[in-house]
Amino acid sequence: MGKKEPRPRRSFTPEFKAEIVELCRRGDRTVGQIAKDFDLTETAVRLWVTQAEVDAGERDGLTSSEREESAVLRREKRRLREDVDILRRTTLDSTGQGNILGWCSESQALARTVVELRRDGVKVVLAEGRQVRSFR
Repeated sequence: MGKKEPRPRRSFTPEFKAEIVELCRRGDRTVGQIAKDFDLTETAVRLWVTQAEVDAGERDGLTSSEREESAVLRREKRRLREDVDILRRTTLDSTGQGNILGWCSESQALARTVVELRRDGVKVVLAEGRQVRSFR
């Protein structure tokens, strides 16, 4: 027997999901019948129903807005960690020597950095040749 081809990932509007959830709540048809009628997977429909119950306060869990906020915060955290990593690798102390991990490199070998103190933090400008990047 051959394997079934995986279904391509589709996206649905919140309005469509709400309509499907409402059909499930009416109880006229089973979740399986509704999924089949709309060419959806039962798992997806059940997840939509569960999420609608969480959003309505009928069930414990993260609401849709909390899930979205959490995803945004995870992306921001990842970006900030990357920025910190870049700054650790490029920042020089006042003598022009590298100040990480106890090793030293001449300032000519590394990119020139300029640290400017600002009211809301430190801004580091990294100049490599003619290309300038700022990190806050």
